[in-house]
Amino acid sequence: MVTLKKKVPSSKKVAPKKSSKKAPILETIALLKRYYPDAHCALDYTNPFELLVATVLSAQCTDERVNMVTPALFKKYPTPQKMAKAPVEDLETLIRSTGFYKNKAKNLKSAAITLTEQYSGKIPQDLESLVQLGGVGRKTANVVLGNAFNIPSGIVVDTHVTRLSNRLGWVKTENAVHIEQQLSKVVPKEDWIMLSHYLISHGRAVCKARKPDCSHCFLEETCPKVGV
Repeated sequence: MVTLKKKVPSSKKVAPKKSSKKAPILETIALLKRYYPDAHCALDYTNPFELLVATVLSAQCTDERVNMVTPALFKKYPTPQKMAKAPVEDLETLIRSTGFYKNKAKNLKSAAITLTEQYSGKIPQDLESLVQLGGVGRKTANVVLGNAFNIPSGIVVDTHVTRLSNRLGWVKTENAVHIEQQLSKVVPKEDWIMLSHYLISHGRAVCKARKPDCSHCFLEETCPKVGV
């Protein structure tokens, strides 16, 4: 007679499944959409060229200041063709209050020349071409493609997005490129364009740099408040 040995339950612990990082991010985005339905690009523009110029000027400068400067700039140089012929000194005078005006003026003229000579004055609709223009990096290219052409080429990462994505525990880095790479993996592509607008709106209204108003924040119960 064969005696069957009774199986003894293994004492080896089964590692718990890691919770999806995507779920809480999607919940937060849904709340941001509900509370900031009118979120939009704060820069004033009427065409892709104006948005590109305004975004270049917004580096190390507030959107409010840029919006004060661009009306006179666009009135005098409304197209890449005209800006390409502009004296650098004149551009410097027009954009002086945005800061770093010498480099910005040189970059704007360079970008305008390239747009005129290589693209017949039209703004290219791909990231690779845009980042070849003077003063245009990934952030500017993503802003232009997303807001002017509704092309989700990537996620715009500015100071607000950097601060909030760290405080919310989505990332643990201050490097803009790494933040974009990490967020792109967990944020649905259809939300790439608007994500920065939602976070910027929340960063300006509630989750401020120096003193976040956590007691009046609709994310109070779920926010880990990292670094606050």
